[in-house]
Amino acid sequence: MNRFLPLVILLVLALFLGLGLRKDPSIVPSPLINQPAPSFELPELRDVNKTVTKETSLGTPYLLNVWATWCANCRVEHPVLMQIANDGRIPIVGLNYKDDRPAALQWLTDYGDPYRDIAYDESGRVSIDFGVYGAPETFLIDSEGNVRHKVIGPISVELWQETLLPMLAEL
Repeated sequence: MNRFLPLVILLVLALFLGLGLRKDPSIVPSPLINQPAPSFELPELRDVNKTVTKETSLGTPYLLNVWATWCANCRVEHPVLMQIANDGRIPIVGLNYKDDRPAALQWLTDYGDPYRDIAYDESGRVSIDFGVYGAPETFLIDSEGNVRHKVIGPISVELWQETLLPMLAEL
């Protein structure tokens, strides 16, 4: 039996690997789902005299989109965010993550600005509170300020239509 033990171990490892490869790596459960979004108070990117807080957006569902100019996938996602913003079904609040303010402002000038408000998270502390792994990440937050869904990676048209839009209709 001892000579078959390495083969048995190899087969068990291959089974676990095969099961793991069938899972979607973009789906990472968040402990924030159905919990209140973390409180925050940050300066607004476009207007340093204005403050953006969690309470700023209470009363209506919104998307909280974590983005940065150094993020290649944020550029890929941006046209979809522009479409969502132009559709007008839900406001988008930006959370500019560990970025350079002038570069972020120029990026919005160059590519368009889909955001109602943009919180400037220069240190990344608020993003850490949200459990952000990296940009882009997007949270669907209900009118009471509870996180309902988290998207890791860029939002596609299909994800918007097949996942987020139906969830929004239920809120």
